[in-house]
Amino acid sequence: MKMTENNLGESKGFYKLSWLQRIGFGSGDLAQNLIFQTTCMYLLFFYTDIYGLDAVDVSVMFTVGNVANVIWDPMVGALIDKNNPRLGKYRAYLVFVGIPLSGFAILCFWNGFAPSLLYAYVTYIAMTLLYTFINVPYGALNSSLTRDTDEITILTSVRMFMANCGGLAVGSGLPLLIAYFTNDKAEGLPKDPGAWFITMTIYALVGLVLLLFCFSQCKEKVVMSAEESANVKVSDLWMEFFHNRPLRVIAFFFITAFAMMSIGNAAGAYFINSNMHGTPEQLSIFMGLGSAPSFIFMPLVPMIKKAVGKKNMFYIFLSVAIIGMAILYIVAKMDNPSMTYVYIAQFIKSTGVIVATGYMWALVPEVISYGEYVSGKRIAGIVNALTGIFFKAGMTLGSVVAPAILAYVAYDPKVVTQSPLAEEGILWLVCILPAALLLLAIFIISKYELTDEKIDQINKEIESRNI
Repeated sequence: MKMTENNLGESKGFYKLSWLQRIGFGSGDLAQNLIFQTTCMYLLFFYTDIYGLDAVDVSVMFTVGNVANVIWDPMVGALIDKNNPRLGKYRAYLVFVGIPLSGFAILCFWNGFAPSLLYAYVTYIAMTLLYTFINVPYGALNSSLTRDTDEITILTSVRMFMANCGGLAVGSGLPLLIAYFTNDKAEGLPKDPGAWFITMTIYALVGLVLLLFCFSQCKEKVVMSAEESANVKVSDLWMEFFHNRPLRVIAFFFITAFAMMSIGNAAGAYFINSNMHGTPEQLSIFMGLGSAPSFIFMPLVPMIKKAVGKKNMFYIFLSVAIIGMAILYIVAKMDNPSMTYVYIAQFIKSTGVIVATGYMWALVPEVISYGEYVSGKRIAGIVNALTGIFFKAGMTLGSVVAPAILAYVAYDPKVVTQSPLAEEGILWLVCILPAALLLLAIFIISKYELTDEKIDQINKEIESRNI
């Protein structure tokens, strides 16, 4: 039988996937975001306003958890690359770790031992360590499905579209569900512990089902052989970092981007509650608009990238996000600010953030291939562990800054109307600091040198070595 050009391409690792496979892959990020976005957006608020912890204690706990992950991530990456579980090199962990992750996510939002700092430490750190054990192999999964850069762009667009479905479900749906499960009709986000626990239970169980669906649809085709896997060491992580310049560039981009998102997301509930004196419904709309632009723009990413190029797409959308933050700050400083204008500013800001931070995940398979080209090892797990370390570093920065500023400006969870200083501090968390970090991100991404043409050439040369 004569092999067609498409068959030949696929035989060399440039596989095309069905839409069911693409959606199945994306469902893994939807599942993770039902937990990840909930902790980013609401766990600080839950700990300070419901569980009863001091903001400084929470800041220290978040820092300890993220530092623990800096040690944990490379161990997870090396373990994943070194082993070949029967259910799949990367996808197996969606099943093995998905169940305990869902359980600890639920326990983080239970106040049975409130205000026990020890209980909060145990459940929070266990949840973050388990999240890493899902996120690292999931991050490596797309690079194991195909080498095709166009297919990876589509996969990333579908993944981020579905991740933002999770963000919308959390940002918009969580306040409404909490309000539905409580009789607390006080101003602002309800503080009924039982309603929070029920809501998180629902989100975690739905997430578990989605992880199982992701497992069922992903078939790994571009992975190391068992012989290559046996030679993987934890030290490969640092060797990869020092020899892979594009990896270093996206590492610093990840730190900056996740610090920006961590600070802004953590402050959202405080902004609507304290600065705008909003209702749960208004908080739902505001947080939902943090994800809503993905439904318009993420499907267009392949076309936008083709029209303006990879770097220009980053420049354009990072600038759009900064403009949105500037508008939000100006509107919030007005006398009797209109919520309509707040929503518009949030939509503009979120459009830029979603596209830029969503597409950055498409760069990870590129640096994996570059590392394989240089070293001969396709250590996808270790590279994703490295990106995990750097996004955790960004999250650590954000998790320290947000509660620290709240403590500095004397935010008081027991009062409805905050002092002018506290309101200004919240505005800095929502607008000023994230905008400054985005300016830094524009400079960092300008140093990224892997074009689509260069990556395609690298992948073809790697495959030619294996013939």
